[in-house]
Amino acid sequence: MAALLDAVSQVQVAAALIGLVVLLLWENAHPFFDLFRTSRREWSLHLVRNLLIGGLNALVIAVVFVGLWLWAAVWAEAHGFGLLNVWPLPGWAHAVGAILLFDVWTYTWHRICHRIPFLWRFHRVHHADTQMDVTTASRFHLGEIVLSSALRIPLILLFGAYVWELALYETLMFAVVQVQHANIVLPDRLDRALRTVIVTPAMHKIHHSRWQPETDSNYSSLLSIWDRLFGSFRMRERLDEIQFGLDAFDDDESRTFKGLMKMPLADHHRPDPESTDP
Repeated sequence: MAALLDAVSQVQVAAALIGLVVLLLWENAHPFFDLFRTSRREWSLHLVRNLLIGGLNALVIAVVFVGLWLWAAVWAEAHGFGLLNVWPLPGWAHAVGAILLFDVWTYTWHRICHRIPFLWRFHRVHHADTQMDVTTASRFHLGEIVLSSALRIPLILLFGAYVWELALYETLMFAVVQVQHANIVLPDRLDRALRTVIVTPAMHKIHHSRWQPETDSNYSSLLSIWDRLFGSFRMRERLDEIQFGLDAFDDDESRTFKGLMKMPLADHHRPDPESTDP
């Protein structure tokens, strides 16, 4: 299992790097929003800042949590513990079941992060990016990453998932997450067709709107079905009118690495969704 996990991890890293490079080239060649046309220096700082946050998160996960995930998966398999081990399943069904369970949990966790004020303090670091592009996919506060990674341990036990299934799920999810955050737009028919299955750039741009009813919609990360099932799916006609970011965090300090790390400590009450306008 360790050898398989190592192989999947290498594929995961390679896929993330290839996706980043391809989408950066696409954004620069055909951007949907002209975010950095007037300042390449601003683009460089934005890229370095977001990737530095992502790199720090990846390091903490690798050092602290991967071994714990492996232990949980090995223990669950050895003891026949977890939902996926109640009945004998063929390998493909076990993997599909694990991906579905992890994805509905990711949807649930994301929605909770918007609802519980303590968790929103961390998650707003992701939403405060006024210049959303592919690097925003890596921009999550370390506190949120630690909390979500720690919760993966009991989830692996509860699901009875193999750790390589988690790695496979995260590889698929992060590839889609990179695309959905990228400063690109797909042809309308293609985006419409794809979002019947997965989350697309058009769908996720709405989630990053600073208008609260749109911020609190489209929580899915990989499969779009969860928003449709749980009533949080939302679309709009004019994507070019979306304004990214959060109203309380447009100051210069909120654009710095230090400011982003301190953001959970800042006092800010979310507006009432019914009292705001787009």
